[in-house]
Amino acid sequence: MATYTPEELRKLLASKTWISPYSRVVAMVDERHQLIELVEEHARGRCIGGAAWAHHHYTKNSPLVISSRREGVRIHYLLKMGSSRVKLSSTTSPAAIESAEVEGGYVKITYSGLAGAGVAAAYSRALASGPVKVEVHEWGGGRKLGRASIWLPLHYKLVVGVDDTDSAEEGATWALMNEIAYKAESEGLAHYIDHAIVQLYPEAPHKTLNCVSVAVSFAVKPDAIASLESFLIKQLRENTLSQHTAMAMYLGMQPPQLLKNYAAKAKRQIVALDEALEIAHTCGVQLREITGRRGFIGALAAIPYAANPEEAVLLD
Repeated sequence: MATYTPEELRKLLASKTWISPYSRVVAMVDERHQLIELVEEHARGRCIGGAAWAHHHYTKNSPLVISSRREGVRIHYLLKMGSSRVKLSSTTSPAAIESAEVEGGYVKITYSGLAGAGVAAAYSRALASGPVKVEVHEWGGGRKLGRASIWLPLHYKLVVGVDDTDSAEEGATWALMNEIAYKAESEGLAHYIDHAIVQLYPEAPHKTLNCVSVAVSFAVKPDAIASLESFLIKQLRENTLSQHTAMAMYLGMQPPQLLKNYAAKAKRQIVALDEALEIAHTCGVQLREITGRRGFIGALAAIPYAANPEEAVLLD
């Protein structure tokens, strides 16, 4: 086994034109549920074919994968912590995630792959934005098996729901939150991971027109959570056009079923503020008043849909 930093590996492989680096790899941890969410952006942020291939084979062949989804070149894998060595075979089982572990404040993911998949395992992911080092167990390429472990900074997943930021004259909550989340990433506070527009009960009396709230999620280092929260609150206060703006925050990957039930209810009928406050308290959701409290209802309802934007836009 040989260990390299991405910079050392980049120099070592500088003459290899058949290596295409991934754009980004990020890992988020939920210790309570022993889960890791792994987010990969495939080679150069353009290789949709590679992303489709990887999503199919790593999901099918890896016992550690609980669920997965692909958005263009980006793949989300929900993994259970542990290890499971897989016997690979060409065509049918050419690649797998062998282990997903937390060690010394880092997340260690071990991949194996045959031929081109071994190149991705040992080289392409290691050259992405994200890994701090790579352990090459076996060099891949050609007819060979490639096995490697990449070490990633440990992040938590922070899901943020926001509602009621516009007025009858102007504004758009979906766009405002996209810009604020993008700015948070640009300033190095976190990785901006998800965005969902959540359709709520259209007959609600207090709305501008379409009656939606918005959820965004971040991969944030444990020591940066407070800074990210302060940034979001400041940005919302400076840019909202409403006197009823509110924010909800949930740290984790698996919102409680009670919260999911509440969110579905908010799509079907009017929900009282008192109920929202009680659900938030029970489910461990932090509520932050920006300019008012009325937005708590929709902000809380947005959280369970952050990772499912296709379902978010539907009426229940």
